[in-house]
Amino acid sequence: MFRFANTDFFWLYWLIGLSVFLYAIAFYLKKNSLRKFGNTDLLKQLYPQISFFKRFLRIVLITTALAMIILTATRPQLGTKLQEMKREGVEIIISLDVSNSMLAEDFQPNRLERAKQAIFRMTDKLMNDKIGLIVFAGDAFVQVPLTTDYTITKMMTANVSTDIIPVQGTAIGRAIALAENSFSTVEESSKVIILISDGENHEDDPVEQARKTAEKGIITHVVGIGDTRGTPIPLRDRSGQKRFLTDPDGNVVMTRLDENTLRQIASAGGGVYVRASGSDFGLSSILDNISELEKSEFEAQIFTDFEERFQYFAGLALLLLLIEFFVSERKSSFLNRIALFNNHEKKKNEF
Repeated sequence: MFRFANTDFFWLYWLIGLSVFLYAIAFYLKKNSLRKFGNTDLLKQLYPQISFFKRFLRIVLITTALAMIILTATRPQLGTKLQEMKREGVEIIISLDVSNSMLAEDFQPNRLERAKQAIFRMTDKLMNDKIGLIVFAGDAFVQVPLTTDYTITKMMTANVSTDIIPVQGTAIGRAIALAENSFSTVEESSKVIILISDGENHEDDPVEQARKTAEKGIITHVVGIGDTRGTPIPLRDRSGQKRFLTDPDGNVVMTRLDENTLRQIASAGGGVYVRASGSDFGLSSILDNISELEKSEFEAQIFTDFEERFQYFAGLALLLLLIEFFVSERKSSFLNRIALFNNHEKKKNEF
């Protein structure tokens, strides 16, 4: 297993992008300033020893070295020892709506991305619980089976998009049924489904399915996401241009949060309904509710020993900086001689 011990340092990568952006602006302004002094071809002849390729190469070397330094600071580690341990926790399966309506931008950047961010924050708060992820639209499938490996869960959640299921729709009942069948067979364990959806255009009877699931001791909590007033659904055409989803008559389709249905699902499933708000989407209050459930003991395989791997990235950063130190911005004498020879040939041809 590969992990990063200090993930907080990843935010520094935006500084690299900012520095490259500022350099590009400075280069553009400098080039415009030189044009004011005269012909650019004439100016190049005044400083023919400067190699623009080497200047660009140095920037690439420095930028890559900085990226390696930041990666070093995150302390990459490799798990070397897998050990079975007993834990006490709850089994949680998140059922996430990935239909096109989740692209609506009443949450920034859109409903789906904000839901994924909330799942990341929720996963960071878990300790000994098992977690799984089911995605659904017109159909449903298991994205992450029940696991205690939170790193894998976050990685697989990050890959979720509306394109992951080709069949459009909102088969909430099917998602709840799949979650029910994805729990362990241990009867004593507490099992919880967290449904995240706008609840719109459901194709089956999710309320009845939630009731049947509750009869088996599985609780269904619901997080409603969206605006009840209606929001258009943005899509991208083949050229990458943004447009809005329309019906066969050419009218823009508006997606609305169906709170009534979602409340009924939560009530039938013995859980609570929370309308998404804030950075955690209300998942904190649901976790507080889950923490009161009886914990069951289960065996989990976890990595107990990790070896540091940051030294490889630190060494690469040092090597890149050393290469940059010895790269001069002046053209090599060998290339100059070739250019000089070519110039003589041109002059002979002129005569």
